[in-house]
Amino acid sequence: QVQLVESGGGLVQAGGSLRLSCAASGHTVSSYRMAWFRQAPGKEREFVAAISWSGWSGRYYADSVKDRFTISRDNAENTLWLQMNSLKPEDTAVYYCAADAGWCSGYGCYQRPTYDYWGQGTQVTVSS
Repeated sequence: QVQLVESGGGLVQAGGSLRLSCAASGHTVSSYRMAWFRQAPGKEREFVAAISWSGWSGRYYADSVKDRFTISRDNAENTLWLQMNSLKPEDTAVYYCAADAGWCSGYGCYQRPTYDYWGQGTQVTVSS
């Protein structure tokens, strides 16, 4: 069983940056695809970014965060990150880390919320 714990959220002004971390435990996630999703109040959970097990074969971003957010991972540390720059008020949400061992190919697959393991989330609030 994989446990995921997010950290790094907080309150930041528009234009600022935050770096989210997701620490995995219970099982190595080095062969798992991983992703970040977010959910704003009153809205459905939405895809933010995803990364293949190696980090080299695929990184995927939602259009709304492309060129501002960067997903990365360190398999030796069992850790996933999301560097968020040029933050906007519309980025305000609870951000969730997710992991899955299943095979997946292409953006259409990675962006679906069909991951087996989820963290509890970390709040990101961007003030205008």
